Amino acid sequence: MEIGYPTDVKHVAHIGWDGPSGTAPSWMNEFKTPPDFATTTLGNARDPNSLAFSSWASHAQDYDNQATPSAPPPAVEKCNGIFLSYQFLSRTKEYPHLKNASAQGWAFKATATILNTGTVELEAWEIFIGFQHGEILVGADGAVLMGSEDFPSDASNGTYLSGSSTSVLKTAIDTAGDLDQIQVQIKLTGTQFGVKPPRIPMPKTIRLTNPGYKCPGLATHKTAMWVCCVKDKKYKPKVVKTKFLPRQEGDLSITYDITQAYESSYIALVTMENSSPLGRLDHWNLTWEWMRGEFIYSMKGAYTRLVDYTDCIYGAAGQYYQQLDFSTVMNCQKKPIISDLPRERANDTKIGKIPNCCRNGTILPKIMDPSQSKSAFQLQVYKLPPDMNRTALYPPQKWKIVGVLNPEYKCAAPIRVSPTEFPDPGGLQFSTLAIATWQIVCNITKRKAGTSRCCVSFSAYYNESVIPCNTCACGCEDTSNCKENAPSMLLPSEALLVPFANRSTKAIAWAKLKHFRIPKPLPCSDNCGVSINWHINTDYKTGWSARITLFNWQEINFENWFTAIQLKKTSSGYEKAYSFNGTLLRNHNNTIFLQGLIGLNYLMGETNGTNPNSDPRVPGKQQTVISFTKKFNRRINIVKGDGFPSKILFNGEECSLPTRIPIANGNHCHVNLYK
Repeated sequence: MEIGYPTDVKHVAHIGWDGPSGTAPSWMNEFKTPPDFATTTLGNARDPNSLAFSSWASHAQDYDNQATPSAPPPAVEKCNGIFLSYQFLSRTKEYPHLKNASAQGWAFKATATILNTGTVELEAWEIFIGFQHGEILVGADGAVLMGSEDFPSDASNGTYLSGSSTSVLKTAIDTAGDLDQIQVQIKLTGTQFGVKPPRIPMPKTIRLTNPGYKCPGLATHKTAMWVCCVKDKKYKPKVVKTKFLPRQEGDLSITYDITQAYESSYIALVTMENSSPLGRLDHWNLTWEWMRGEFIYSMKGAYTRLVDYTDCIYGAAGQYYQQLDFSTVMNCQKKPIISDLPRERANDTKIGKIPNCCRNGTILPKIMDPSQSKSAFQLQVYKLPPDMNRTALYPPQKWKIVGVLNPEYKCAAPIRVSPTEFPDPGGLQFSTLAIATWQIVCNITKRKAGTSRCCVSFSAYYNESVIPCNTCACGCEDTSNCKENAPSMLLPSEALLVPFANRSTKAIAWAKLKHFRIPKPLPCSDNCGVSINWHINTDYKTGWSARITLFNWQEINFENWFTAIQLKKTSSGYEKAYSFNGTLLRNHNNTIFLQGLIGLNYLMGETNGTNPNSDPRVPGKQQTVISFTKKFNRRINIVKGDGFPSKILFNGEECSLPTRIPIANGNHCHVNLYK
């Protein structure tokens, strides 16, 4: 239903941080005029008990010309900490209009407010909003999504937000109650499902996620929700000797160092360091989002995938820098995509000569080669007003990095840390500090089912059939001629050497020979670029052995590849890998780390068969036998599943495992190896 809005604010309740007498803060303006679309619920604008109303209005006039009682004292006045509030503003029915209420979409608007009412400055604020109605967040003006996700973002299980340009909330004591410095308002827009009017789609919770805070006493009233987050007396913070936040640990650490600053530009050094023993990147692509109109003038040690300056010429940059020759500008995109230079450009005096640059996008784990665990490049950035001074320095936001066949990384928002120290390149005993430094921490996340890029098949000496990779292990785009949910068909061992397109005939013939059921339609392919076969080779009283074979079904070659294997009960019995360089990482869940020997560190790509007109293509292949001892655990049962891995990674990417294993009677059984 449509509601009336106050048209004349006569008096403003004084709570210590409003505007001059008789005037309202700027954020009140949104309550003075109706929204630009028909609303279905916005009772809070006239409800004196709602948070937004009770914060400022004591007397108002509405369209019904009815007297409005005075608002009760706002909860914010009793808070000595960080006051969080969520205010649902309005919603409107979206197309398509459906009879099914649970599937009907509603466009909603809401405001989240973070106000520092305490005596301690809050740095790098982070909040969680526990959405619970299938929300899709379309915009969050005043904040960025943590995890470097882009809008629209699935927020059905809640979402984490952090500061963009304003990530530090000062105290009212230090700012004389200046709202611009002690408060952040986030204007939220999105879509929610399944809540028909007059019900109000409120979140389940809101809370501050910064360490050292707790948020008890969450309160909700109609369209408003609020909580006062206070310091946790039991929390023992790390001792910080500087005014900057401590550097954080993660799988991949990125630093954004300002090394030179000018009035209208600055030079930054971006350094990526791999801290995960099982993570890596190959042919990395890095992207971020400029938040203040910046553009990349030049770059050394890397390049943007698109050299484009049209956005500058036709935008604000072209109006301000009218005398600048934009044909020499590298990139003006809001979201540039940056790639590493090839190795042969490392000593190029124009675009190279940056330490740790130009490695063709490869960042290895330190256990393989510490000297190859970093990658760096330099860029010159031009700024726009109002940031035209040397100290107006802001890093880009929404960082994201991906590789060719590597784990998926989620990156947090940049945090200001102590300036990086750079040793003198000439060897003198002094260091140079960066002007300003931000750190971006990226962590490996587990992929959803069907989104892996490598898969595993199981076989054993006591069973003639091979359990192939799961159907659609790496996703399926076209399922019109195959069944995406059907279990993969058992195969003869020789079928592992041929592409999936040539396996159907072998699979059907094998099923007929062994009297297996033939599904109709046939299961879809695994669609994986790399597959790994784990084969139980022998099993005897004092030990056992397995054979691992890597297949590369892509045309690219993998240099300095590695694979990592975890077995729940038998990893500690690892003895030797005969054709690979193997290491048992006891401090990392007894992971067996395998890499190629010198001269065997390339996993070649797929090639044509002997007769391309008739023979199938041949994958690149590497193989070794691994021996184990049983002296540490005499009770292990290889045949019952103890000899099969619970996790296999290739170049850091976790591969999809079968959910069944071969057994000794010629059939197979289902076993969940992830538990």
